[in-house]
Amino acid sequence: MRLITVRMFLTLDGVVQGLGRPDEDTRGGFRHGGWGPQYNDEVMGRELAKGMAKPGDMLFGRRTWQDFTTAWGNATDDNPFTTHMNAATKYVVSRTPENAHAWQNSILLRGDAVETVAELKAQTGNDLSINVSASLVRSLHVAGLIDHYTLLIHPLTLGGGARLFEGPAPLTEFELTGSVTTSKGVIIAHYARLT
Repeated sequence: MRLITVRMFLTLDGVVQGLGRPDEDTRGGFRHGGWGPQYNDEVMGRELAKGMAKPGDMLFGRRTWQDFTTAWGNATDDNPFTTHMNAATKYVVSRTPENAHAWQNSILLRGDAVETVAELKAQTGNDLSINVSASLVRSLHVAGLIDHYTLLIHPLTLGGGARLFEGPAPLTEFELTGSVTTSKGVIIAHYARLT
C-alpha cells in the first residue's frame, strides 16, 4: 500500500489560496495572490528538497495540475525542483476529460476522487505526494486517505481566501514527527496520522 503525504503552504489564518503569484487564483475576488515567495529561504529549500530525495509519484487536482503544467511543464532550467517535477509520474484526479499529455508522465484518473485515489493507494508502487491541491486534500482527508502532512505555516494573516479546511473535518489525530523554523519565520511542521 502506498502512503499519501500532503505539502501545504498556508497562512496563520489557514489560507492556502494564491500562494505563488497575483494571478494564480483569483476565485471569489481573492486579491492577495503572491503572498508566499517573499518567505522563501535556504532552510525552506533544504526542507522541500528532502521530499525529493526518494522516489515518489504525485497527485494533483485538475486546477493545480493545469497551473503547474504552465509553471513547470515547459521549464528547462537547472532547478532541481523542475527536474523532479518533470520526471515524476503525475496522477491528475478529474471528472472532466483533460489533455494529460500536456505535461510528461501525467496520467488522468477519471471519476470520483476518493474512489480512484483509494484504488491507486491500495496498489504497490511509489508513495504519493500532493502539493497545494486543497479541494483534493479536503476530500481525501475526510475519507481517511491522508497519512502525513507537511504544513508550511507562514507568519501572516490575510483575512479571506480559501482555507485548508472549510467546514467540519472529521476527528483525526496526528503526531508531530518533526519541525523546523526558517529564517523568515515559516514553521515547517511534519505530522503523521494516528487515527
